[in-house]
Amino acid sequence: MIDATKSLTKQQSIRKLNVWNRTSDLRIAFLFLTPSLILFSVFLFYPLIKTLFYSFHLTNAQGEASVFVGLENYQYLLTDPSFYQSIKSTCLFTLYTVPASICISLFLALLANEKLRGIGVFRVLFSSTMGISVAASAVIWLFLFHPSVGVFNNILGILHLPTIEWLISQKWALISVSIPTIWMNIGFSFLVILGGLQNIDTTLYESASIDGASYFYKLRKVTLPMLSPTLFFIATVTLINAVQSFGQIDILTKGGPNNATNLIVYSIYKEAFVNYQFGTASAQAIVLFIFIFIATILQFKFTERKVHYQ
Repeated sequence: MIDATKSLTKQQSIRKLNVWNRTSDLRIAFLFLTPSLILFSVFLFYPLIKTLFYSFHLTNAQGEASVFVGLENYQYLLTDPSFYQSIKSTCLFTLYTVPASICISLFLALLANEKLRGIGVFRVLFSSTMGISVAASAVIWLFLFHPSVGVFNNILGILHLPTIEWLISQKWALISVSIPTIWMNIGFSFLVILGGLQNIDTTLYESASIDGASYFYKLRKVTLPMLSPTLFFIATVTLINAVQSFGQIDILTKGGPNNATNLIVYSIYKEAFVNYQFGTASAQAIVLFIFIFIATILQFKFTERKVHYQ
């Protein structure tokens, strides 16, 4: 009986000690997480909650909530043709930029991964767009697209082809804005993909070469499967960046012509800081958040299945 009591007391002591250790670990973990939680709360959670709050109100010119209107701001968006146009333009812009950025970056990374003399120079050139700001890049492309003195129209003139009104034509404006965006995305995507290529085990290529595999067979069966986590990451980041594009739109087209390049982020900016309709702008921001959230979940659900983790 005494032995059983001692055993029960010992088990209770061990149980209390385990609980104390777990509590201590939680306290230490929370202590280390506190700086990150503060930053996230100030710059992410609080703005999100505030935006959600404003989306249910009408605001004055100072951006202060004045009248609670419930879902009227969202109902207004559902009947606003310009909002549907901004969604359409955003989807087309994403379709133009994301696949092209990934494919071009992958092609350049495959070239730069070859062990050739002087290849480092090309690696620097291919990644150089990452070091240029969006504003500076947009100004450069603004001159390239100029209808009279721009390089592109001068080349078309030399070839005796009709010139194109790149930024002021409703047909070409969105494509014209997509080209600089692709160019700006290449630098970051190229570096990440090149890093992924250099982390692939070379013995896989050696084994394939011994079996007589061609370059394209190794690319399809070795490189792309082993590179799939990197490509998945690049696809997710590029998609989010494309939906949130703003700087190049503001400098190149101001959302025109006829709202052809009025992406949803620029539409939010105009609604808030040009029309001073902060409630409607907040509703658009919430819609954008939901759109990005759903797109990311779908990408993880359907694309991650094909990702090959080592």
